Amino acid sequence: MEKADRRTEPAPLGCVVMASGLGRRFGGNKLLAELGGKPLIRWVLDVTEGLFARRVVVTRHPEIEALCRRQGVEALLHGLPWRSGTVRLGLEALGPDWKGYAFFPGDQPLLRRETAEALVRAMLEEPAYIWRPAWGEEAGAPVLFPRWAYEELTALPEGQGGRTVVRRHQERVRTLPAQDFELLDADTPGALQALAQRLEAGGLDFR
Repeated sequence: MEKADRRTEPAPLGCVVMASGLGRRFGGNKLLAELGGKPLIRWVLDVTEGLFARRVVVTRHPEIEALCRRQGVEALLHGLPWRSGTVRLGLEALGPDWKGYAFFPGDQPLLRRETAEALVRAMLEEPAYIWRPAWGEEAGAPVLFPRWAYEELTALPEGQGGRTVVRRHQERVRTLPAQDFELLDADTPGALQALAQRLEAGGLDFR
């Protein structure tokens, strides 16, 4: 199968990279842990590079902010305690005028560029729906929300995230097929080691 052509122009969508986790289960700032020769956060920065008209990384970590700025990536440093606050800050930084908004977790490194591009195309072609990747019956991140979800996302109840909006509008959720490894995250050192083993074993198609 031929490789999918990469977009030559950024999509008229906003992108929020969620990089505010405290890493309690990991035992530290997991986004700086190395995988495949680069920090974990670099994987999501690479896969989203040039794909969106505007992208912002929302983080509590000065080290992540500094890394992003060295890469020329917009970053927003904050001290808010709840996920709802980080979602709101990211959306307010992007503004309400985009056709949709993508939320990428900072600790899901093996998402393929091909999958990210397919989600973007789906949002542009059918912008009424919430779009997610899925392996079989298991849907995961990233999640792309239409413009109509902006107000709901900026008014999330304290401590809740975008899943609240997803659950509220299940009839508007659509999924695209992804590989199982694309949905894996690195919540613990063991999970990161498992990702490294998958990467070292080869056979992962990152088109």
